[in-house]
Amino acid sequence: QVQLVESGGGLVQAGGSLRLSCAASGRTFSSFAAGWFRQVPGKEREFVATISWSGGSRYYADSVKGRFAIFRDNAKNTVYLQMNSLQPEDTAVYYCAAKFGSTPTTRRDEYTDWGQGTQVTVSS
Repeated sequence: QVQLVESGGGLVQAGGSLRLSCAASGRTFSSFAAGWFRQVPGKEREFVATISWSGGSRYYADSVKGRFAIFRDNAKNTVYLQMNSLQPEDTAVYYCAAKFGSTPTTRRDEYTDWGQGTQVTVSS
């Protein structure tokens, strides 16, 4: 298992940018694929982006493709989500997740470890 702590959320105007960070501790983080999900009240947690343990494979939800970028620094045990051209519909609590093994996945139920979430609010 790994323990995950997100940071970097906040309030931003539409068109702005934020960078979320997810700091991991516990087992060797480079052994884990990682992902970002988001959730708004009353809706299911939805996939945003995922990255393999090496960083060589990345996948995005269609809604964020071309605007968001996921990357990682295994030396720092950290995964990042760079969010550009933010829109009000991006407002949500963003969660970092990890799964043991190299293969990234869009499936929420395949992740075993989750952070506590960080709020992102985009004003129009």
